[in-house]
Amino acid sequence: MGVLLLFNGAFMLLATFVSFLAKDGSTINILLSAFSVLIVGLILMLSTKNHNKQIQKRDGYIIVTLGWLLMSFSGMMPYFFTNTIPEFSRAIFETTSGYTATGATILNDIEILPKGIIFWRSITHWIGGMGIIVLTIAILPLLGVGGMQLFSAEAPGINSDKLHPRITDTAKRLWYIYVGFTFVETILLKIAGMNFFDAINHSMSTIATGGFSTKNVSVSYWNDFPLIQYIIIFFMFISGANFVLSYFAFTGKIQRIFRDEEFKSYFIFISLSVILVFAILFNNVELNNTNFSHPEVYGKLESSFRHALFQVVAVVTTTGFVTGDFAGWTSFLTIFFFGLMFVGGSAGSTSGGIKIVRHLLMIKSGFLEFKRALHPNAIVRSRYNGSILDQSIIYNISAFFILYILSFAFGSLIFALLGLELDSALGVAAATLGNVGPAIGEFGPSFSYDQLPYFGKLWASFLMLLGRLELFTVIILFTSFFWGKN
Repeated sequence: MGVLLLFNGAFMLLATFVSFLAKDGSTINILLSAFSVLIVGLILMLSTKNHNKQIQKRDGYIIVTLGWLLMSFSGMMPYFFTNTIPEFSRAIFETTSGYTATGATILNDIEILPKGIIFWRSITHWIGGMGIIVLTIAILPLLGVGGMQLFSAEAPGINSDKLHPRITDTAKRLWYIYVGFTFVETILLKIAGMNFFDAINHSMSTIATGGFSTKNVSVSYWNDFPLIQYIIIFFMFISGANFVLSYFAFTGKIQRIFRDEEFKSYFIFISLSVILVFAILFNNVELNNTNFSHPEVYGKLESSFRHALFQVVAVVTTTGFVTGDFAGWTSFLTIFFFGLMFVGGSAGSTSGGIKIVRHLLMIKSGFLEFKRALHPNAIVRSRYNGSILDQSIIYNISAFFILYILSFAFGSLIFALLGLELDSALGVAAATLGNVGPAIGEFGPSFSYDQLPYFGKLWASFLMLLGRLELFTVIILFTSFFWGKN
């Protein structure tokens, strides 16, 4: 916990430096918030330095969940000290949305904020996108603490590919890729026409598949700069794919990427979805009325394709950037994008949602049940990437699906109980649990979440955390056997 706070405080110092360069008047207040977090972190770290540092599996789950809560609570300090978001429910919503890389916001006018605070919002995305725990396991061995338990709790999944046999080296290599992508996208966006401040902020949000923008209208601000949007699309796509595959690409193992079943499914699903949305946009939607770039300049064909591609990739990867109000295009597309909120990117990516691999294995398992019905005595096993899967993995995925749907249903009921209309309740539950960002109904791409009631903001924050930690890590803490002796 102490190490996490030290990291958070250090990044606040970076936001302080940006505020100082911008002369936005908030430098001292952000600096005070940084010092307060650093001091508490140092006290926690020093006061427990002689404690037993061997982390068991139970400890991993507790540290991950409490760590994310601690980061969210401490991350509110710059908003409180600068008085930009003084109310608790609004501040915890914005901060949790940042660290969970959801991208939903309660702010109605982002552009009037001090630049140091805008930068801090983007940093919360960047920290949370890969997981502050994954960053920390590269440091914990220096303190005598092992990190494998933290890594498995932070990123549960079926993919056992390791970049390096030591978990610390794995974390370092993932972060080299993460930082490298951020740097390259920043440079490309700057060349394409963004100023440097907008470029670095949008790069951090993109690589984290977050969605916080420096503009009130998100990426639609650059609808007259197609190259900027194509660059963001590319980095959203690779950030929604497994980062292990990016490592393989850099080491020349390209064939492993195209043999990966999840990546092939990810690519094919996005391609088919884009074709469908493009066809409907081109034939049924007047681009001039949807905050699009001017079709008379770029042509309706290109504009329709670009916005279809952008929004499909943004929702599937749970990035949450918008170039137009997809909830207002057609009724069919509203329902279609609502369905995309349940897809998610790849395992091992910064995306939220259910994840492509879980859908893929559930579909495979379903088809195998037909085969078992016809041949009850046959031994039929599920395969993934050429390997036979242990049945326990299928059970785990089935349990995840059930818990996810129950969490969505219960989440929707709570929002409905708080007075939200049906479409809004369903949309907010899906968008927060899936870490998507913009929803449908009264909380679509054209609106903020500020109109949620007080408790609604707190409930949405919980759903964002629940979805980011993929259910089990949080829910297991509420079970009696977790706290038992055995």
